Amino acid sequence: MLDKGNDMNVLVIWGHPRKDSYCAALAKEYIRGAKEAGVNIESLVLADMRFEMSVVVPSPEDQHMEDDILKAQEWIKWADHLVFVFPTWWGNMPALLKAFLDRVLTPGFAFREIQPDAFNKLLSPRTAQLIATMDTPVLIDRLFNGAPATKSLTNATLKFCGVKPVRKMLLSPIKHSTDEKKQQWLREVYQKGRNLERGVLTPWEKFKKKITPWIQAVRLQFYPMTFFAYGIGAFAFSKLNGDFNILVFVLGYILLFLMEVIVVFSNDYYDRETDRLNRFYSPFSGGSRVLINGLISESALKKAMKILFFISCVLTAVVAFLSAAVFHQVVLMVAVLFLIAISYTAPPLKFSYRGWGEVVVGFTHSFAVILCGFVFQGGSMGVILPWLLGIPLFLSIIPAIIMGGVPDFAADKQAGKGTLAVRLGKNRAAYFAVFFVLLSVISIFFLKESDYLDEVYGNIIYLAIIHAFWLLSMLYKFIRTEKKPNRIDGIMAVSLSYIMWFALVPFIKLA
Repeated sequence: MLDKGNDMNVLVIWGHPRKDSYCAALAKEYIRGAKEAGVNIESLVLADMRFEMSVVVPSPEDQHMEDDILKAQEWIKWADHLVFVFPTWWGNMPALLKAFLDRVLTPGFAFREIQPDAFNKLLSPRTAQLIATMDTPVLIDRLFNGAPATKSLTNATLKFCGVKPVRKMLLSPIKHSTDEKKQQWLREVYQKGRNLERGVLTPWEKFKKKITPWIQAVRLQFYPMTFFAYGIGAFAFSKLNGDFNILVFVLGYILLFLMEVIVVFSNDYYDRETDRLNRFYSPFSGGSRVLINGLISESALKKAMKILFFISCVLTAVVAFLSAAVFHQVVLMVAVLFLIAISYTAPPLKFSYRGWGEVVVGFTHSFAVILCGFVFQGGSMGVILPWLLGIPLFLSIIPAIIMGGVPDFAADKQAGKGTLAVRLGKNRAAYFAVFFVLLSVISIFFLKESDYLDEVYGNIIYLAIIHAFWLLSMLYKFIRTEKKPNRIDGIMAVSLSYIMWFALVPFIKLA
């Protein structure tokens, strides 16, 4: 829809209450240029529209919709590119244009609230152009007034509804400009319309539009933990043997990164039913939502997984060849790790649907990744150090994964996904999370005080106990709350950051 060349649909909205204004002349010039560009163009002259300017009911969607409002919504649906031409009065748009936006951009048409901090932007992927006149110099308006007219229309209105990018053309000062200057602006606005022949988006914006959904699908917020755990294993080998192969380290991490991407894509694909039902998703749970929101097709996601799998196989062979460890040992370990990780949601095992998902995530992000770092450098899986390093990390991961099932509870239950939150209920799942937090604290005392990991952790690790009590207090409050909240972003943030004590501290100490 964004860049269809001469098939583009453009709607020009005349925001001045007088049809004989300079803004009207600007709108006509833009339309003339757009017609010469070959696009399909229509106009909405707000001065000719008849509608109640005020929202007189609790929600604008419940107010009687006049014929002109319904017609305006139909034209906005038709348009790929919206052009607003209006004057700036008292630092803002005219009352007529503001009233038009209040009445037309209603819930269910322009946006849909999913939860208090999440909305479906129903006007995406439209773009917009603002052409605003003012008497205040542009720089003064921006520095002293904060550019309220264009800023509110751009950020709080159009982008909120999914319209982006929003171009701005500010013409000032109008009142004291010469006729020659005004004619120059008319020519420039005509050229703006004429330039639609090349489309709206720049090459960079086209590239960004294509790549952004894939970045969202990758979910980069979860990868630092894997990197630190992998580094712990590699640096642990170096500490024991004095050797460190930087090439193997880099290639090995790229391999693990690609494997994790495949797993994340797979989870999105096989969890699409529960993600579709999920109304309480957050950055910590509910998937990337690229499939649900139609940003990436299922076929494209499957094709990406196949390509990444092929690259991962090649990288596995390269890492196994370069590693000082036995070739088949590296290949076998990677294959087993990938099989376990991909089976979190993928059939036939579908661990997360059978109550084993939390254990799988904990194992793959602790013991398994640490062992990869250790073995890739030339170590043996029979050495106890990487296993010991994995114990507190494993125990600290489990509470976050258990509680991650709480926001997804209703959707997972309806889709038949047997997470511990679904199987045990929210309360008992929280008690289970408390149990693992306490086990992680006990493991700190045991492994440090018994000198197994004293040097690896140092005294700073005791600060993790304070963090643990913070998390325990939040879990206790959750358990004591009779009506459980659907979103637990605070608990998720504290539980995920708790993990970093057992990933970041040993990483730094060993490095």
